[in-house]
Amino acid sequence: MSATHVTTRPAPAATTPLSRMTALARAELTLLGRTKGALVAALFVPLVLPVTTAQATKEMDLAKAGLDTGTLILPASFGFSLLFAVYSVLVGSLVVRREELVLKRLRTGELRDIEILAGSALPSVLTGLVQCLLLAAGCSVLLDVSAPSAPHLAVVGLLLGLVMCAALAAATASFTRTGESAQVTPMPLMLVSMMGSGMLFPLELLPDRVASVCELLPLTPVVTLVRGGWTGDLSAYEALGAVATAVAWIVIAVFAVRRWFRWEPRR
Repeated sequence: MSATHVTTRPAPAATTPLSRMTALARAELTLLGRTKGALVAALFVPLVLPVTTAQATKEMDLAKAGLDTGTLILPASFGFSLLFAVYSVLVGSLVVRREELVLKRLRTGELRDIEILAGSALPSVLTGLVQCLLLAAGCSVLLDVSAPSAPHLAVVGLLLGLVMCAALAAATASFTRTGESAQVTPMPLMLVSMMGSGMLFPLELLPDRVASVCELLPLTPVVTLVRGGWTGDLSAYEALGAVATAVAWIVIAVFAVRRWFRWEPRR
């Protein structure tokens, strides 16, 4: 009597949320590298804008605001990176993936919704983080900016900015119909942030009523915390207020994503 041999296949290795998001982020990074427009917006524009801003500061009375060129440009460069490398690029990426039915197909697998969004955002977030670190080093050398007096404030501001811009990008993608319109829908927030969040003009040089409104803009607390981290003149009350404003915007953005984000093409 012959023995019956049964061939068994090894069970597939179990995946974890981290491994799934890492695999998705790796694929997204590959696609990002093939998109020339996104690469220019993410890598070169944030490096050019601080130079333009530095030229404009020559006509400002920065001493009146207790600032100098370095303490204005450095936080502004962080803001430019967050807006262009994270927010703008991620809006376009999410909209294009949705219109190509990529997001819909991903939902049929093991990935959860939050893992899909986080994995898709990871390349842009890491790009923004690395760029901010390089800009900080560059400003320290070229503009003779000293080491931060309160580095914990700068770190908190940067981390809040990364999370906020990723969440706002997903919220903006919810209302963006096509990849072409994704070049337009981020512009209002980007322009308002650049003009009113202390990136191009210190809030101290604006009228009090205008400054009070600008303090509530999404990027203002990020710029405030980063600048306070370098100057060390931000009080605990002001720091807590900036953190509270940033967290409030993150909560609003997350609520918008949970309520209105679309996983299929908009008709």
